[in-house]
Amino acid sequence: MLRTTLAGLRMHKSRYVTTVMAILLGVMFVSGTMVFADTLNANYEKSVMGSATSVDAIAVPTAEEPTDPAEPSEPEPLTDAQLDGVRALPEVAGADGIVSGQAVLLDRDGRAFGFMPPAAISIGEPSRFSAAEGELPGGPDELALASSTAEQAGFEVGDTVTVLDPAQEEREFTVTGLVDFGVDPGYSLGGALVFAPDTVGEMTGATGYTEIDVLASEGHTDEQAAEAVAALLGDRADVRTGEAFGLEMAESAGGDTAMMRTALLLFAFIAMFVAGIVIYNTFAILIAQRQREMALLRCVGAKRGQVFRSVLLESVAVGLIASALGVLAGVGIGMAGAAFGGPLLGMGGSVPVVITPLAVIVGLAVGTVVTVCSALVPATHATRVPPLAALRTSATAGGLEKGTGWVRVVFGLLTFLVSAALVALTQVSGPNQMGPVIVTAAALIAFVGVVVLGPLLVRGIVRLVGVPLRRVGVPSMLAVDNSTRSPRRAATAMIALTVGATLITGYSVVSASLESTMTRMLDEQFPVDYQVSAQYSMDGASGGDTAAEEAPAEDGSSEDGPGAEEPAGDGTEGADGAPAEGTVGPLPEDAQDTEPGEGGAVDAAADDTGAGEGSPEEGADTSASDGTGMPLVPTEVEHALAESPLLDKVIAQRRGSIEDHEAAASGSLPVSTYDGAELGVDLTGETVEGEISGFGPGEVLVSEGFADGLGVGDTLTLPSPDGEVDLEIAAVLADAQTLWGAVVSPEDFATLFPDTTGSEMVYVRAVEGADASEVRDAVYTAVEDHPTMQVMSVAEMKNQFSDMMDIAFYTIAAMLGLAIVIAVFGISNTMALSVLERTRESALLRALGLGKGQLRRMLGVEAVLLCLIGAGIGIVLGVVFGWAAGAATLPDMVLTVPAGQIAVFIAVAVLAGLLASVLPARRAAGASITGALASE
Repeated sequence: MLRTTLAGLRMHKSRYVTTVMAILLGVMFVSGTMVFADTLNANYEKSVMGSATSVDAIAVPTAEEPTDPAEPSEPEPLTDAQLDGVRALPEVAGADGIVSGQAVLLDRDGRAFGFMPPAAISIGEPSRFSAAEGELPGGPDELALASSTAEQAGFEVGDTVTVLDPAQEEREFTVTGLVDFGVDPGYSLGGALVFAPDTVGEMTGATGYTEIDVLASEGHTDEQAAEAVAALLGDRADVRTGEAFGLEMAESAGGDTAMMRTALLLFAFIAMFVAGIVIYNTFAILIAQRQREMALLRCVGAKRGQVFRSVLLESVAVGLIASALGVLAGVGIGMAGAAFGGPLLGMGGSVPVVITPLAVIVGLAVGTVVTVCSALVPATHATRVPPLAALRTSATAGGLEKGTGWVRVVFGLLTFLVSAALVALTQVSGPNQMGPVIVTAAALIAFVGVVVLGPLLVRGIVRLVGVPLRRVGVPSMLAVDNSTRSPRRAATAMIALTVGATLITGYSVVSASLESTMTRMLDEQFPVDYQVSAQYSMDGASGGDTAAEEAPAEDGSSEDGPGAEEPAGDGTEGADGAPAEGTVGPLPEDAQDTEPGEGGAVDAAADDTGAGEGSPEEGADTSASDGTGMPLVPTEVEHALAESPLLDKVIAQRRGSIEDHEAAASGSLPVSTYDGAELGVDLTGETVEGEISGFGPGEVLVSEGFADGLGVGDTLTLPSPDGEVDLEIAAVLADAQTLWGAVVSPEDFATLFPDTTGSEMVYVRAVEGADASEVRDAVYTAVEDHPTMQVMSVAEMKNQFSDMMDIAFYTIAAMLGLAIVIAVFGISNTMALSVLERTRESALLRALGLGKGQLRRMLGVEAVLLCLIGAGIGIVLGVVFGWAAGAATLPDMVLTVPAGQIAVFIAVAVLAGLLASVLPARRAAGASITGALASE
């Protein structure tokens, strides 16, 4: 039996070509994913460990245990005295510290680089960082850039860059080198600038050390040096050896790699699942075609167990060979991923590709096991072939076409009913975390129904589509008859394509619906043209403003700035009774009637701020931070926007927070106001009850999550410095919207938060009919003296979101496309085996006058029918389950069916069917008529 099996493999190896390709592609994805992830991990370990182990011990300050868990304390930097103490230890040969703050880097257009200012540090000697290119700065007018920062901003060694100092004055520096910070989270988020040690304090106002790097003295180990430093610094610092520090950071970076590995392996699982369907279909057809051969083996003495083992041996041989080829291809894919995708993930080019034994073993095991498991059912069927079948004159695959009994029909309908019930459950229960899981389960159950009822679906669809095809010509009529004659085989072949089509269509529906929903929310709830905000700083100020406040004043006042310790009056006035710089005071009553486009709310406030005389000198950025830690927009920017005749609305968003409020589960109730906006008209949102229109002083809008059981007409009591304020709830808002938390009028906000008078964001809407380029120039002119201001147009926000969704869609579609390719191989295999089975039939058709071109056209139409049926069923399921998954996740989702993408997919299905039929049709057309008739 062994010799017979091996001889059969050698004789009919062409039958297994497409099966081998299906296994190869699936295993390639598995092994390629593991090779790429292992290489990424090795790069992270090398970059992190290489820097960390260049020193023997690393000390970083630790934060004190917070008295309030909701307000964690920041660690205090280590001091010069502590650094001197470390240097004096006998176990230490040398030590130096890293001073770290933030500084605003200007790009080539003179705007602040990044959403957050880069870290600004100094590197001493010794240090775990060094220049990867050029050299570290040595003078007051030199700096080095993080490699990632230089790449994103387009700077190189030798370029001149501009950085803002704490007073927001521009200073120019020459780039002397580039530093590779690897995956260190402290410097990989916003980038980094490296100054000379004497310069970093001038540029950031920072003092103390955020890290001390230590070299052990001769005769002492790393552990001894770390223990000595830890004993000296006590609880004020966390001290570890360089190796331990690097391992922890590498593990942290590896966590991201693990997530990526899991996501990619999920797609690999889908590919192997589809490959399993193709393998099952191949072996089912092969066994059905070899009924005569199996029966003859039984007649000459082969037992059922021997027949069963011979089929499994075939599957093991095919699986091993294909898996080995897949592992080799996977290594190549992993190398390509490391070469082209690695740099996008911060991976250097010096790390060799890592091929672990696990990646090879898993690839071989997965491919072989899937092949063997897929062949189990056909192998079992092979043992049931009666020996008398050898007396038949035709070796057809009739055994594959058993009738579709009522049990199969009832079971298939039940699966669809259960799937529909689960989908209905997700829609009744509303959006929640379990919704997508239930929808996934419903989709899997529906797939079972498609498999069970596949022959009926194929027969019904082909008969429907076949009506016009029968009138096209003889080849099309014959193709329709061939498909209806073997519906079970057709259903088994097209199910693999159905799985891939469902996944791609479902994801495209979710992606398009999410994009449409977010666009609608922006259009309806936020009808503005531009958004202006300050660059966010981890210090809670804009672009180093905190540092500016900490810098010594020229008049010799306290280092926190004039009046910092004792705010004058109510906190909104300076010493001369005018509102403090950088704030917009509450609106005077006569400002409410100001016409839009004539200054509005902000103009009225301008008269109160002393923006004329005594205003900050030109070019200074007076933005500061409010109580929520967000940076504020300078009043000069608001005034300039309000004065522009091209702008119809200038809406200032202010926000405060009330701690320990009973309506907030987290203990903090966000309170916001929109000065200059008519809520319900300029800004709107979905309400659970009540109306936003007509909202005014004495009323409050509350998100449902913060309503705490209160409804329209109830009273929400909020504390203020002058006592409690009772506000009537005008409307309860739906959660996850622009208007969020508690929204009050500007007058009530001034009562609740008299010290919070600056704006976190300013929203601008242009005058109707204004030229778009002129409006853009007006907005950018208003912020030209404030480079830390971030300007974003709503159109740009939409485009960025759209681009992000498109990138995600095409990335996932490309990965799922592998499943489609495997499915097409399966259809091609089915067609090839069908041609082999129908050799005599094809020869008879040729003898009766059917031309070679007509025969090729017949097989092409048959393959296209299979692909269209599989794709069509998959598209229908994809739309249904894509809608269900989106609606179970996103409230009020706007269902969008991307007709263009689906049309492209249908066109691809047609092309795939034609390609799948090329080789089988060519073989059928080239066969000898007399030879084929004589062989039967």
